[in-house]
Amino acid sequence: MVRTGERGTPGDGASPPPAPPSSTPTGAPAPPPLHGVTLAIVAVALSLGTFMQVLDSTIANVSLPTIVGNLGESADKGTWIITAFAVANGVTLPLTGWLMRRFGIVTTFLASVLLFTLASLLCGLAWDLPSLVAFRLLQGAVSGPLIPGSQALLIAVYPPGKRSVALAIWSVTVLVGPVIGPLLGGYISDHFHWGWIFLINVPVGILAALTLAPRMRQFNTPPVKLPIDMVGLGLLVVWVGALQLVLDLGKNADWFASPMIVLLTVVAAIGCVAWVIWEVTEKSPIVDLSLFRSRNFTLGTLVYCAGYALFFGNTLLLPLWLQQQQGYTASWAGMVVAPAGAVAILMAPPLTHLASRIDVRWLASLAFAAFGISYLMRAGFNTSIDFTHLIIPMVAQGVAMAIFFTALTTISLDGLEPNRIPSATGLATFLRITAGSFAASLTTTLWDRRETFHQARLVEQTNAGNPVFLAALHHLGAQGLGPAGASAVILRQLMTQAYLLASTDLFWMSGWMCLAMVALVWLTRRPTAGRAPAASE
Repeated sequence: MVRTGERGTPGDGASPPPAPPSSTPTGAPAPPPLHGVTLAIVAVALSLGTFMQVLDSTIANVSLPTIVGNLGESADKGTWIITAFAVANGVTLPLTGWLMRRFGIVTTFLASVLLFTLASLLCGLAWDLPSLVAFRLLQGAVSGPLIPGSQALLIAVYPPGKRSVALAIWSVTVLVGPVIGPLLGGYISDHFHWGWIFLINVPVGILAALTLAPRMRQFNTPPVKLPIDMVGLGLLVVWVGALQLVLDLGKNADWFASPMIVLLTVVAAIGCVAWVIWEVTEKSPIVDLSLFRSRNFTLGTLVYCAGYALFFGNTLLLPLWLQQQQGYTASWAGMVVAPAGAVAILMAPPLTHLASRIDVRWLASLAFAAFGISYLMRAGFNTSIDFTHLIIPMVAQGVAMAIFFTALTTISLDGLEPNRIPSATGLATFLRITAGSFAASLTTTLWDRRETFHQARLVEQTNAGNPVFLAALHHLGAQGLGPAGASAVILRQLMTQAYLLASTDLFWMSGWMCLAMVALVWLTRRPTAGRAPAASE
């Protein structure tokens, strides 16, 4: 027999935390799923916990210029506001399974909600950049259990036949957050003090905690005294912290031209290899890597992360192009992407209903096809495009968002023991967010480099042998501009066109990559028909 804390079968050991058990320690049956109004209230409250974390990971991005300007700091220093959160969150996410097993799933989730609310209050009241960075570090550190905890608890409180609905609710909150974040952050920056991008979490967090505390006690799991894998934890902190610093600071430091980035990359690579070796041989690992023995978890998580990376990169790129090159304010750029969230909310119920009736791999394929169509439609943008035509591709993206998380989560978690679900969701969420960080860094870097490439090609055409260039000079001269002024106008137009071409390059590449993901979906095993993953049976 395997004792508590020792490594045994995939379902044993310290790392995988239990979801609500099938029976209590006294032998009494597990609490039944919730129904009616109580279920609706709890579902909304759990979703709010997820929404706060997802929103805060993106809302500060568009507000950085306003924040650093108000605090009297440079833009380069302001990136630490984002980096601090990402590093701390990246470290604590993989620990979610261990924390929930050690302290109980509901206790851990509620503590995370309350601490995140407190950290948000401190961020909103920060008096200078160092204090804001410190509070963002705290905010990221306590936010790890929010997303995987809410997912596991949503599955637990829903009846088995309606767990696909739970996943739909969860997926909408996770996917709509990155869409609403820039919109809300831009609006607050344009009309209010920047502190409100954090302070808005305070009433939401308090409401969620007060709603859940009396209704979720029965779903808590008994805490288990577990040894702390200090070596595994230390290695995790080192390599994840180094990786996040590379991803967040690499672009401004010109990547591997910087000795600091090279050193951090080496530390991250060596630390990751050492951590994996330690975790797979440790009796009480801090993170359960044996989950990757499951074919569906491995392939499903791979496709899940790749799809999210493409989604996140394009969600970042479109508002960036609109604001920097098309003259949109942060608020209007947010309004362009907002319809995708609205469509996702409307389409989620009917599409999710199909998840219990058909092979969910068809729905995953539909999600990737819709994402691909949306990105390929954007590849046809031009500099004179109007608002209406900008939002048409967002409708296709909304359809994809409605089913993406539900389908990929169902595939990834299929076949896992119920007590491993929180560990699996914590690990998958960590990998997804890391993939999003990679996508953000890669997207902005490629965008700038493709712009440089296209601008160089366009500038080659500005010579006396090109009749189009001469005609443009003559036309601008007729408008009263001298040679220097006309050249400046033409150069500005060339830059605008170069950024457009760079954007469409990335849209085109993203579209075809999404369509290619459909083939990977069908390498997974068909999930058990008629039900979503179970948190307990």
